[in-house]
Amino acid sequence: MSQLQLDSAQIDRARESARRIARSVFDEMSQFTTTTVERATLRLLGVDGVDENYVPLPNRLVSHLQEQNLLQHGSAWIVAGAMLEQGLSAQGVAEAVAAGTLTLTSPKDGAAARRKAEAEAQSRCEQIAGQRSYRAAEIKSNGEAPTPWLYLIVATGNIYEDVTQACAAAEQGADIIAVIRSTGQSLLDYVPYGATTEGFGGTYATQENFRLMRTALDGVGKKLNRYIRLTNYCSGLCMPEIAAMGAMERLDMMLNDSMYGIIFRDINMKRTFIDQFFSRMVNAYAGIIINTGEDNYLTTADAYEAAHTVLASQLINEQFAYLSGLQPDQMGLGHAFEIHPELENGFLWEIAHAQLVRQVFPDACLKYMPPTKHMTGNIFKGHVQDTLFNVVSTLTNQNIHLLGMMTEAIHTPFIQDRFLAIQNARYVFGTMKDLNSEIEFKRGGKIELRAQEVLAETEAILAQIEQTGLPAAISKGTFAEISRTPTGGKGLDGVIAKAADYFNPFPALMLKGGL
Repeated sequence: MSQLQLDSAQIDRARESARRIARSVFDEMSQFTTTTVERATLRLLGVDGVDENYVPLPNRLVSHLQEQNLLQHGSAWIVAGAMLEQGLSAQGVAEAVAAGTLTLTSPKDGAAARRKAEAEAQSRCEQIAGQRSYRAAEIKSNGEAPTPWLYLIVATGNIYEDVTQACAAAEQGADIIAVIRSTGQSLLDYVPYGATTEGFGGTYATQENFRLMRTALDGVGKKLNRYIRLTNYCSGLCMPEIAAMGAMERLDMMLNDSMYGIIFRDINMKRTFIDQFFSRMVNAYAGIIINTGEDNYLTTADAYEAAHTVLASQLINEQFAYLSGLQPDQMGLGHAFEIHPELENGFLWEIAHAQLVRQVFPDACLKYMPPTKHMTGNIFKGHVQDTLFNVVSTLTNQNIHLLGMMTEAIHTPFIQDRFLAIQNARYVFGTMKDLNSEIEFKRGGKIELRAQEVLAETEAILAQIEQTGLPAAISKGTFAEISRTPTGGKGLDGVIAKAADYFNPFPALMLKGGL
């Protein structure tokens, strides 16, 4: 496709600013761990289940370590020492602590405990690597759809009903199934256990629910001779734990943004920055594609005026992702078709913004979101808006295409609404398949000038953020016009300064050089 004329040096300067911004946060946050990072570590070591009061055992074990003033040394080291001394598995240690028959202490032989933790972690990494290899083999065997992949949501609250709807959607043409989480789960500081049937506005993210949906999609994928990807939401106060569960159950994508929880869920920024490093590291190792949340900025800020904040955030998210080991093809950087439909030439500006993102991130697995903010309940106009969105997506070579629903702003989509959305997108993608290689952008035209304008504004705002620091920029409401402070929000009490001898075996195994 014809390319917009953009200043590559300007892109490089913006990217360098974003790199320094992310690195500054990374260096500061690497001095801390969190309760959920330690719970995720324990889950990766094999701890699962609940106690007699349905409190998850990872929570019980981490709380115990806090009570014993041991968590700052790293849960893996302490638990591995107990495994050696008691002759128990990690699960056995957790059950004994929950039963009150074991009180944990520092390992008697610290070096041996480290070796034990490393060996246990190596075993789990091999299992996760096996899941990644299995995915690759299934894609090679069954094939996969061409991009843009059609991304469709199920959200009944009942995992078994979700499975039924997901399989129907796959048979109708969906390539990705996203299971929306129950309302408010991101604010729970624990992960529910087992299969669930009573979610609100969505279905709880649990390891068993992941397993049930993955099994169902594997079955329908074999029937259709097409690998069906599974997505869930790796955000909130349990971000690292959900990443760990997704890695073990072979999810393919995770909503995993570096700032979304801070801005839209009022989760403490220190907690979020620490948690996103670990969760993304796990996702990277598992071959999971992350989806970032810049599209949400445009639900609170104006999509035309705030376009540069989307690109700035994408560049920051990219650099955070690199620090956690993610490669470009695992970066589902988000953006959205949200310009007011009454704005003159709005369709041109949508093309400009989408093409700008495509050229700035040529190797990324971009996620493009449909119109939502300006959907009114007029289903006929809504279907037209979704059609225009579909055109931009195929024209600018997006990768992950979340289907727009004509009943947006009315109700949770029915199966027939999803069917119409799939048919709309497939028609546009088919009839315009090679349009992007047949047209050229007018040099100095409206689309090109708009893209250049947004790029210049992006470079400027990143330079400002580099001077003030990212926490200060968020405090000023730079993104989505929402302000959050470094000491505010939920979860700060779960941030723990690492001791000098802190140990966690997973970074060294999952990342070159570790964290």
